[in-house]
Amino acid sequence: MAHIDDQLPPQDGPDSAEQRTAPRFTLLIRAAKLIVDDEREFLCVIRDASISGLKIRLFNPLPDHKSLRIEMSNGDRYAVEQVWADGEYAGLQFLDEVGIERLLDESHGPFPKRQVRLRIRLDAVLHSGGEAVRVAFQDISQQGAGIECDKWLLMNELVRVETGVLPPIYAKVRWRSHPRYGLLFEQTFKLDELARIAAPLQTGDAQASGRAANSRTA
Repeated sequence: MAHIDDQLPPQDGPDSAEQRTAPRFTLLIRAAKLIVDDEREFLCVIRDASISGLKIRLFNPLPDHKSLRIEMSNGDRYAVEQVWADGEYAGLQFLDEVGIERLLDESHGPFPKRQVRLRIRLDAVLHSGGEAVRVAFQDISQQGAGIECDKWLLMNELVRVETGVLPPIYAKVRWRSHPRYGLLFEQTFKLDELARIAAPLQTGDAQASGRAANSRTA
């Protein structure tokens, strides 16, 4: 679908006309994540795209950085740089040539049709069979999480997880490869909710994350 709005601010020079006439494709609520300096990960929403770049919605300000990559839900990654920001929106320019058809089609790639997952390191307490054991989050999405747990958990077992920065989570064990387990949440997170809770975990601001988590249960 063509999009007539300019994604990038007009610039002088021979390339400006080409940028302004690059075809746009509207992508309503296409979730992705920004990888900052190959270390920290932040959820975002792609609003439109072209062969030159993307317009995204952010849920938190981006920290100072040296490199940016955007990862689609299927695992495809693209090197980008931020060229403008306006409130919660930002414009990203691709650093390499991108096939727009492949970018729009998420039915391929390493993880086709999978929800966006954020890598996080978060200690928690898991309650299972009358026991409370220490676990560590490895990643999280709107629907579930990957954890490491020394205790052997049963398939489809209902557990409760407490982190101190997230509200109590009830989940079922969906896969296991001890000591790694996959949990499916009983109550899913909204995209913006997860983004605002997870962002402070990437910057080390656990207190702010706690405030975000408490607002979910208020």
